[in-house]
Amino acid sequence: MNLRPATNADAPDIKAIVFSVLREHGLQPCSASTDKDLDDIEVVYFGQQGFFAVLEEAGEIVATFGLMRVDEHTCELRKMYMLPSQRGRGLGKYLMDCALDKACQLGFRRIILETASPLRTAIALYKKYGFKEYCPAHMSARCDQAFELYLGDC
Repeated sequence: MNLRPATNADAPDIKAIVFSVLREHGLQPCSASTDKDLDDIEVVYFGQQGFFAVLEEAGEIVATFGLMRVDEHTCELRKMYMLPSQRGRGLGKYLMDCALDKACQLGFRRIILETASPLRTAIALYKKYGFKEYCPAHMSARCDQAFELYLGDC
């Protein structure tokens, strides 16, 4: 397994994973709004002091996560998805550990995220890591839950 920063050249593979997992759970991708960030990962994430990672196995992208800068102290965990064939191997925990470590390295002290009820396994993982529900000012159309985690001193 190799975790590395994503590039725009990875976008087709990233979209394939994200969109297939969304559809698997009865959710619709939205390239015009919620998923538009995947059109230019380098600008949207890295250009705004965030991060986007892909996990590769044998040269194939099998999982992703992004940290989008919201403000000086807050980032949003986005697009944390993996291929169905990779589930049950502890990769969700691995990705979450990597995401939290990277958020700390980037100087963030709070992570927020939005999700949808059908993504039960992901929600269980967030809760296991101490994410608490909160009510954001607005939420993406396909999402019905929001969580936050304060990182404290990293």
